[in-house]
Amino acid sequence: MAADLPGSPAPDLPARFAERARDYRATVHRTRLGELPELLAGLLATASGVVVPAGTPPQWTAALRPPRLPGDALTVADLDAPGLAVLTGCAVAVAETGTIVLDAGPAQGRRLLTLVPDRHVCVVDENQIVADLPDMVRALPDPTRPLTLISGPSATSDIELNRVEGVHGPRRLDIVCLQPDR
Repeated sequence: MAADLPGSPAPDLPARFAERARDYRATVHRTRLGELPELLAGLLATASGVVVPAGTPPQWTAALRPPRLPGDALTVADLDAPGLAVLTGCAVAVAETGTIVLDAGPAQGRRLLTLVPDRHVCVVDENQIVADLPDMVRALPDPTRPLTLISGPSATSDIELNRVEGVHGPRRLDIVCLQPDR
């Protein structure tokens, strides 16, 4: 790609990430830290409850109206409740594929939290976005942790290529890209 040649301007990784994530039918929002609590509150206003993993920054949940549920003690049956949503961060995000990468680190919780509830809202700091998969591997805080790579809401297609969403995970994925403060 021309943007990757020496002397060329660096690619706009957040824009590329958002474009690719939208290709996978994720909804992408961009905001700054000061606006984040209200944006998250608006996105999660209709949820019956919001699962919040350990290590989630308090500012993220400051304006939430639905009950906050700690992710550590919930069972599969609890997580499968109608209208439940999960709010997480991520370890890294990949611009080329529109993928968020979770490694069970702070604000991510255990893998089950992002696979069972019908809605997943993930906050991605734009500083966490890397260009491609080799960069992702280099950027991982701990490459020995198990990874969950998510590219859009859960979807599958049958032999006739009829797309069905939500069979193996959330039907709706909202990604909130947190822009650096100026």
